[in-house]
Amino acid sequence: MEQGQTIVLTGFEPFSDYHVNPSWEAVKRLDRKRIESYEVKSFLIPLVYNEIKNTIEEILEAESPKIVINIGQSTRALISLEKVAINLADLTDFPVLYNCGTRPTDDSLEPQGPKAYFSTLPTREILNSLRESEIPAEISYTAGTFGCNQIFYHTMHKISREGMRIPAGLIHIPTLPSQAAQAQKKIPTMNLQTTARAIEVAVKTTLQNLKQNPQLNQ
Repeated sequence: MEQGQTIVLTGFEPFSDYHVNPSWEAVKRLDRKRIESYEVKSFLIPLVYNEIKNTIEEILEAESPKIVINIGQSTRALISLEKVAINLADLTDFPVLYNCGTRPTDDSLEPQGPKAYFSTLPTREILNSLRESEIPAEISYTAGTFGCNQIFYHTMHKISREGMRIPAGLIHIPTLPSQAAQAQKKIPTMNLQTTARAIEVAVKTTLQNLKQNPQLNQ
């Protein structure tokens, strides 16, 4: 499959009682932006258990992108660069459901798939770039067992199955201040401008890493 000239970013629709989802609001800001010779294309992902796989696979097939970065919301205080996607969906003890009302319990995302995939984004380099940009960031080893881990796993499984040499992964971003105000809870937050800048830094760092290591994308 020949690669196109696009960089794919994904974000989720709002869920629970929230009116917005910062993952979509942030990637939407970067939609159609040109970074070097590439065009960013941002896609809204439904937080619907049986639709996430088909949605991301259709995006990958249509775009054949240079890079794929999925973005999801967390309640953490830092930008979290996820290292591992696991073959599991489980909301047994989670207070929030998928928007379709589904509560999976110990479900395999891909019954014949491997137990886990590692991100192929240059997470350490992105971490250093974010910190140099004075954006709080960390590397995380748990993407959860909800929609964010699900799209991360399905992305990596599709790339592996099709032999696509594409750096890809998931980044968790903090909640918006407006969401904390809506919930009236003490939740760590980050403003949208900083979040969008963090995602752009991640894209630029990944492109720079590909220039330095062209064999990664051949």
